[in-house]
Amino acid sequence: MRLTRYFLPVLRETPAEAQIVSHRLMLRAGMIKQASAGIYSWLPLGYRVLRNVERIVHEEQQRVGHIPLLMPTLQPADLWQESGRYNAYGPEMLRIRDRQDRDMLYGPTNEEMITDIFRSHVGSYKDLPLTLYHIQWKFRDEMRPRFGVMRGREFLMKDGYNFDLTKEDALHAYNRHLVSYLRTYERMGLQAIPMRADSGPIGGDDTHEFLVLAETGESEVFYDSEITELKFGEREIDHDSHDACRAVLEEFTSRYARTDETHDEAVFEKVPEERRRKARGIEVGQIFYFGTKYSEPMGATVQGPDGKPVPVHMGSHGIGVSRLVGAIIEASHDDKGIIWPEGVTPFHAGIVNLKQGDGEADAACERIYAALTENGLEPLYDDRDERAGGKFATMDLIGLPWRITVGPRGLKNGVVELTSRRSSESEEMSPEAAVARLVEIYAPHRARL
Repeated sequence: MRLTRYFLPVLRETPAEAQIVSHRLMLRAGMIKQASAGIYSWLPLGYRVLRNVERIVHEEQQRVGHIPLLMPTLQPADLWQESGRYNAYGPEMLRIRDRQDRDMLYGPTNEEMITDIFRSHVGSYKDLPLTLYHIQWKFRDEMRPRFGVMRGREFLMKDGYNFDLTKEDALHAYNRHLVSYLRTYERMGLQAIPMRADSGPIGGDDTHEFLVLAETGESEVFYDSEITELKFGEREIDHDSHDACRAVLEEFTSRYARTDETHDEAVFEKVPEERRRKARGIEVGQIFYFGTKYSEPMGATVQGPDGKPVPVHMGSHGIGVSRLVGAIIEASHDDKGIIWPEGVTPFHAGIVNLKQGDGEADAACERIYAALTENGLEPLYDDRDERAGGKFATMDLIGLPWRITVGPRGLKNGVVELTSRRSSESEEMSPEAAVARLVEIYAPHRARL
């Protein structure tokens, strides 16, 4: 993409309403624009990041055998009345009536909808286990929407639902989700710590939420510092193996890590003092096992091996896709702007032409642009007739991980400059070598299905 043909409305000044880093930088980098309190338009740069986050979530869900579908944003109230949650959910639910005077709601979550789909089409234990998921816009009427996409009213969320014959099988689905989430977050450049949590209006006895440590997090967290040394890495897990998934869960949850809602000071004090940490965290996902909480009242049963109807055991598993964009910025930025991890960056590299209009510089930039594109990478070429300082400031603000700087002086020596946004380190090399280096860097981040 050439910047002269792109829509990138960057701001010089920080809007007064932005209270945290991610909100400030998303507005300044031209990623979002507020439409109403807690509701945002995603502008082209922000939309590209959002879709990259969504892509990684899809890839990791399907890697472990989960099946995508798409449910509607508007739901009939009678399903929620059937489960008993319609009146219990509270004022965060946006309730409406259609022209036929039927009670409807803008879905804050989809347990009832997915249970209705399941009971309509699945009747035998032979069709289990089954996990369905979708990525869809949700609405919760927050009393005080704030912090940009971190606590908005409309948000993009992945929510998945498992259906199993027994509690043991459902807990395996729970463990499998924990494994897939650890890999998902690492691919986005994040370390998300699973913490024992409160189930809230979803319900259930077993639940973990995933938090990214950040000074602006809404939750106070207490944890054993050893947990921050754990990495999922490139390990291959047999997701059908109960033992393999349980082992990962135990590895990542055996050390103390709790939010303030479930914190137990007496247990925390048993952690060696030098490893006790208190910080703030951003919730980016949560997994639940709630057994037959929905299947029993809604009649979601299957014929068991003995021919008798059995209510299925269920769980739900959510990832805040749009919230993750803000969380990544909170975890990865400096005083110049955003620093995107390679896995989610909107463009793989920026090309800065130091002397637009110079024949040799223009030609070199065009060759680099074409070479990157031919190798499956998407560069952003700053071909504006602007001063070099302004071009560098824009690239630093929008946070592309790598920048290739092209100028007449370097080209006389046959080199360009490849700069890392994260380390600020630069290296001179031939244009061909710079392209080859970027191809090598991004090879591990290609689709992994």
